[in-house]
Amino acid sequence: MGTYAAVVLAGGAARRMGGVDKPALSVGGRPMRDRVLAAVGDARPRVLVGAADSVPAGVRVVREDPPGGGPVAAAAAGLALLETDIVLVALLAADLPLLTRSAIGDLLAHLAGENADGACFVDGDGRRQSLCGVWRVAALRAGLDRLTGERGGSLSGAPVRALLAGLVVREVPWSGDGPPPWFDCDTDEDVRRAEEWAR
Repeated sequence: MGTYAAVVLAGGAARRMGGVDKPALSVGGRPMRDRVLAAVGDARPRVLVGAADSVPAGVRVVREDPPGGGPVAAAAAGLALLETDIVLVALLAADLPLLTRSAIGDLLAHLAGENADGACFVDGDGRRQSLCGVWRVAALRAGLDRLTGERGGSLSGAPVRALLAGLVVREVPWSGDGPPPWFDCDTDEDVRRAEEWAR
């Protein structure tokens, strides 16, 4: 599938779930964040942004600035750990328990040879699942630089759509076997549904 890095964002407050450590919730007998990290097991490096008591071997952990500053601040913290020669990065939410390595391979294949800044899945209604995508590192870093200037140096609270504004995005509908890899768990009901799919 080629060389790529992975940045997994696990610093959300999970307000709709009572503030629990959502990525640590188990689906199919494993924490959601570990399932996401396994889906990018061939990425080098793998970076988890957020608090974590334990992570799989080889995973680097960093916190966003400020803690709880949102996905763009978290993306900036993760990208800061990548070497300058890394071209592609999977930027992923940590609450995607149905993500698979083949789904990541599908995104990488759609980006290969394309004149695009990134590729992400779209759901059945055509909505971009931006935190289930693979992106060119240079495009994301340019977006972060632009936003930092526009926001007076702070990325706290910046929306992902602002980071990706102006990027050429290849939208990928899921056509593989099994449940949609972009399915994220924002509620207890979502976790129960993912658990049923994961059996």
